[in-house]
Amino acid sequence: MSRKPGPGTLLHIKCKNRNFLVFLPPFLRLMTMVLFDNHNHSQFSFDGKRTTVESSAMAAVEAGLGGICFSDHCDFYVPPMKAGFEDLQKEYFDVAEQQAEISRVQGLIGDKTKILKGIEIGMYEECHEPIRKVLSENTFDQIIASVHYIEQTDPYYGGFYEGKDWKKAYGSYLETIYREMTWLKDFDIMGHYDYIVRYASYPVTSIRYRDFSDIFDEMFRYLIHEGKALEINTKSYQGYRGRLVGLDNDVLLRYREMGGEIISLGSDSHEPSRVGHSFHHFAALLRSLGFRWTAHYEARKLVQMPI
Repeated sequence: MSRKPGPGTLLHIKCKNRNFLVFLPPFLRLMTMVLFDNHNHSQFSFDGKRTTVESSAMAAVEAGLGGICFSDHCDFYVPPMKAGFEDLQKEYFDVAEQQAEISRVQGLIGDKTKILKGIEIGMYEECHEPIRKVLSENTFDQIIASVHYIEQTDPYYGGFYEGKDWKKAYGSYLETIYREMTWLKDFDIMGHYDYIVRYASYPVTSIRYRDFSDIFDEMFRYLIHEGKALEINTKSYQGYRGRLVGLDNDVLLRYREMGGEIISLGSDSHEPSRVGHSFHHFAALLRSLGFRWTAHYEARKLVQMPI
């Protein structure tokens, strides 16, 4: 009587003149996954002075990643209130200069890891024209659409939360992402939907599906129809000011229930030590929730890798 193997993966291995099929149990399968870190910043981001393209790319090699994308910040609007906390500066970059450096570093490291050319567009209603211009005049592997500034404030410094309860603040942020991304259309990955929770002081430390089911369903319906990715941004869960943000699994389960399969992992690194942070943990979580793939884009074409 034969026994069927449990959950796992059949790996086809070629060795000289022989071929082998090796059955991998789940814990070994995680060690063989090819993961891409799709959200990283370099010296070309206004806040990326703690790293370089070369340093973070070498960190991706050390972490065993299949690829790394440099999605440097491109925010054409900077709220004046930031001047009370730091020196204001432009928060967009020279795309040609960044891409030339990425090409140089790719030549340096060869096929040890793939380096993708990206941009993180900071969506803001008053900046539609320059956003369209930078995207039309350049080519990228992948484009992340994010919201960093809202209602003329930088949530990092807390002003956005004043006079709002948690439900108003979180809901307003989700609605802004939805409104702006459906205007933009020209993007691949919806960035850090729970960014707004990082810097809040509310006792509710997660954007939960049950609290915002209507707007989540609208967002997911759009992403699924347009073939765009939902991002798990692992920086959100590293902890800030003694406060831990939680990922609500029901958000992911509802996305999958509606037919969503395109998940992007991004560390949002601004230093080499953060590249690929907690990726195996979140890959294992995704698989436990029924997902089969992680995603990235090359020349704006979707590529899905098994987990």
